[in-house]
Amino acid sequence: MTDSDKPGNQEGQAFCVAVDWGTSSFRLWVLAANGAVIGESRGLEGMAIAAASPGGFPDVLARHLAAAKAPADAHILIAGMAGARQGWREAPYITTPALLADVAAGSIAVDYEGRDVRILPGVAQTSNGAEDVMRGEETQLLGAGMQDGMVCIPGTHSKWVSLQDSTVTHFNTFMTGELFAVLGTHSILQHGVTPGAQIAPDGPAFLEAVREMQADGAALTAKLFSVRARGLVGDADGASGAARLSGLLIGAEIAAARPDGPVTLLASDGASELYAAALAAAGIQTKTLDAEMASQAGLLRAAHMIWS
Repeated sequence: MTDSDKPGNQEGQAFCVAVDWGTSSFRLWVLAANGAVIGESRGLEGMAIAAASPGGFPDVLARHLAAAKAPADAHILIAGMAGARQGWREAPYITTPALLADVAAGSIAVDYEGRDVRILPGVAQTSNGAEDVMRGEETQLLGAGMQDGMVCIPGTHSKWVSLQDSTVTHFNTFMTGELFAVLGTHSILQHGVTPGAQIAPDGPAFLEAVREMQADGAALTAKLFSVRARGLVGDADGASGAARLSGLLIGAEIAAARPDGPVTLLASDGASELYAAALAAAGIQTKTLDAEMASQAGLLRAAHMIWS
């Protein structure tokens, strides 16, 4: 029997079901062995909602399997928060320095209707003073196919990851997205920020703030109140206030990450444009890879390691 004759290897035939289970979102793809998407289902049943639902994680998964018309015997591989301590079943972290291929080797089995279901582990950094964790991003890194360099994954909790020989040597998490939401809606700065304002990557308020942080990233807390003050003593409106707040936070993040070479952005939304513009303003070259495609590719690659 040749490789092309093996079950799941024909185009259009399911090789596995790949699941990216986030904190606030759920994505499922039925994948052929070559990565072609045969079926998919998405929803908002992230970890918190799944844990609180009557049937828990198994029922959420069952509904999406049915929606995607997944074969009843297809293997299922899950990345993300289903493996967290508050998730379906905890998948212990692998620790840095972490070879990306070891993500597949660290998968754990889950009892689910007699099917072969695995949950991938996250990665932990345990060195004193630099403790950090990720779940889901390691699978994106596996799918991105990078061996060396620095990767930035923008989001609510942005990740900056250093890779060497396909190994995660060090990473940092920045709560930039969460800080933007909290400061813009629950602090004094809410009076200077328009909720949901569209921020232009080439806008002067955004880029000016980025450059201020490049000049002195340690001044962030002193600069934040200017978002409010400019609306009181100047002509700044809520939209420019939102842009300035975003620029200050992203600029401070870049200043703290201290990239010393090109940066690869893993992103699927408008955040990639803001980060690319901010990094360009800091003199850093970038290339962007689609984060969702990287998740798919990472899950498929791990599935081949486990079941091929």
